[in-house]
Amino acid sequence: MSLEFHHVDFQYSRKAGLFAGFALRIDDPATVLLGPNGAGKSTLMALASSQLAPRRGSVSWRGRTPTGHGDRAAYRRAVAWLPQQVTPVPGLSVREQVAYSGWLKGMSRADAWHASAGALDRVGLASLADRRSHRLSGGQLRRLGIAGCLAHRSELILMDEPTAGLDPAQRGMFRTLVEDLTTEVSVIVSTHQTEDLATSYRHVVVLDQGRVRFQGGIDEFHAVAPGRGEGAEAAYTHLVEREA
Repeated sequence: MSLEFHHVDFQYSRKAGLFAGFALRIDDPATVLLGPNGAGKSTLMALASSQLAPRRGSVSWRGRTPTGHGDRAAYRRAVAWLPQQVTPVPGLSVREQVAYSGWLKGMSRADAWHASAGALDRVGLASLADRRSHRLSGGQLRRLGIAGCLAHRSELILMDEPTAGLDPAQRGMFRTLVEDLTTEVSVIVSTHQTEDLATSYRHVVVLDQGRVRFQGGIDEFHAVAPGRGEGAEAAYTHLVEREA
């Protein structure tokens, strides 16, 4: 169940190359992608979701690549992307928006509608199925986005800074949901926050300036902390500052 980046080159302009010969393989179903702002996390997630295409090299999930039109559609059914901001669709109820997500991924209207009920129940929004989606809170909108991913039976869900802007209670609910999801789908979460890594994830990738500074298990990550430093924050700070 590997997500692989094969010698990827990507740049937004001719002057600035963000990734050059970038290679990475992620096998663990509960992975956190850490890095400071500007490290390339969002770009890497967009490449993994096929929202962006590499200039050279390729990205694959379980051996599948989004190269042609048909391949891209199949890839996007398997690999879902939850951006930092989930936008409610004007006029749609919560359930209608989840069903719409399934329909966009190629499901029939009937199948998407049927799947939407189970997906909403899975994320704890079944009681709000008939509410207009624009009336949801920020935390509820993130869960709505996940429901849309579950409706079309994604195998991998990529989440870009999913807890940004949430209050502590909302972050706790979201963390519990992610922990539960990793028993049935693979999840990769990008963030610059180090709280609760040990309880939510098993694998850590630290990205900075378009390069992997660390990849390994939670215990290995904590062991990077220098001297008497303890915890994820000390390890993360050491890795990023060491390469500054």
